[in-house]
Amino acid sequence: MPRTDQGVNRERYMLIPRVLIFLTRGESVLLLKGAPTKRLWAGKYNGLGGHVERGEDPLSAARRELREEAGLSAELRLRGVVAVDVEESLGVGMYVFSGECPAGDPMPSREGAAEWIPFASLAALPLIEDVALLLGRIRAMTPASPPFSARSFYDENGKLTLLFAE
Repeated sequence: MPRTDQGVNRERYMLIPRVLIFLTRGESVLLLKGAPTKRLWAGKYNGLGGHVERGEDPLSAARRELREEAGLSAELRLRGVVAVDVEESLGVGMYVFSGECPAGDPMPSREGAAEWIPFASLAALPLIEDVALLLGRIRAMTPASPPFSARSFYDENGKLTLLFAE
């Protein structure tokens, strides 16, 4: 459909596309500890990922981010999509991927250092707020499970809410 037929209007709710990747190896997950120089999430643990660039599809962006942030590659599977409310008319469309990475050591990047973290140790780490919720959902999925759909927002008390569509 040409641009004129898309109905794009800056008054409508728009999403900025991003990707988030969780690789596993046995009973561990690869998380990125944010570099101390990062403006956001310095010293906190998150999955790997970033923005989808113009001309990329989400899977290509996830593969690129994985190479850039950890020097690794893996077979990735779309596990879900999360609409993250940011402002009244702006949000983030987060494509969540997972994959198994049986071999290879992660390389550090300017974003931080990727580390294999045992699932049993996650509760003791400074995680980004939604990481544990997303990992719990992904770990409960089977290979045949369809991707989930969710919405993320802060309630009136400033508490993060992650609602999974059922």
